Amino acid sequence: MKFKKILLILFPCFFLSSTFANENTIKEILDSANKGNASSQKKLGDLYYMGENLKQSYTKAFEWYTKAAHQGNIDAQTQLGYMYYIGTQDVKQNYAKAFEWMNKAAQQGNMYAQSHLGEIYYKGKGVAQNYAQAFEWYNKAATQGDMEAQFNLSVMYYNGEGVPQNYTKAFEWYNKAADQGNGHAQYSLGVMYDKGEGVPQSYTKAFEYYNKVAELGFVDAQFALGEMYYKGEGVDQNYAKAFEWYNKAADQGDIEAQFNLGMMYEKGQGVSKNRVLALNWLKKAASNGYPQAQLILNEIK
Repeated sequence: MKFKKILLILFPCFFLSSTFANENTIKEILDSANKGNASSQKKLGDLYYMGENLKQSYTKAFEWYTKAAHQGNIDAQTQLGYMYYIGTQDVKQNYAKAFEWMNKAAQQGNMYAQSHLGEIYYKGKGVAQNYAQAFEWYNKAATQGDMEAQFNLSVMYYNGEGVPQNYTKAFEWYNKAADQGNGHAQYSLGVMYDKGEGVPQSYTKAFEYYNKVAELGFVDAQFALGEMYYKGEGVDQNYAKAFEWYNKAADQGDIEAQFNLGMMYEKGQGVSKNRVLALNWLKKAASNGYPQAQLILNEIK
C-alpha cells in the first residue's frame, strides 16, 4: 500500500467560556466589567465573540479581551493572542502580538496557549521557526490533556522533528489523542498498525482504525480501506467493497483512488465492466497529476 506522509495538523486553539446569558445576566456582567472585573471582561468578550445574546462584534470582543488581558486574565490573554493570530475583518493580523500574548498565557500554564504557542514555533509565525521549542510547548499542553497537542506531539515524534524519531512514543501519544476522539490520530494509528511502526504489525487492527474514521469521511482512510478490501489484508478480499471505498475517496479528489476506480471499471472488478466510465476516471486521475493513468490511457484508447 502507498502511504501518505502523516502531517502535522494545525488546529484552532482558543478558550471560550460557555456562559448562559439572559438579559439580566448580561447587565450584571456588563456592570461588573465596567467596574474593572477582569473575569467579567473576559466573559463579555466571549459573548461578543460568539454573538450570544448580543450582536456579534469581534471589535468589541477584542476590546474586552484586551482589558482583561492587561489585568492578567490568562484565558483572555489566550483568546487575544488567537485573535491576533488569525486576524478578522475588524482586527488586523499581527503574528508578533499573537506570540506576545500566547507566550504570557503559556508561561502561566494555560494549556490552550501552550498548544497554540507550539503551532506558532512550528510554523515560524511572529518568531523564528523552532521545532525544538514547538515540541517543548506541545509536550507541556499534551501532558495537561490537550487533544490537539497530543496529536501534534505524536507527529513530531513520528517525523523526527524537534526530537529524535521515535515510533513508540508517536504511537503512545496518537493513542491518547485517539482515545479523546481525534480522527486524525485514529487514522494515524491505523497507519502504524498497517506498517508495524512502534507496534507489532496487524492488518486487523489497521482495518479497525481505518474503518472507524472512513465512516466519518476521512479520505485517506477511505482509500486505505479500499486497498485492504482489494488485497484481502485484515479482511476477506472483496472487490465490491474495495470499489465502494475507492469510489468514496475518488469523489473527494483522491487521485490514486480515481485511478484504481478506473482500473476496476476496465477490468470489471467489483462492478460491471464499463470502458466509458473507466476512461472517465482514468482521464480525471491523469488530469489531476497521476502519471500512471496517462500511460494506461495511451494503451487502451
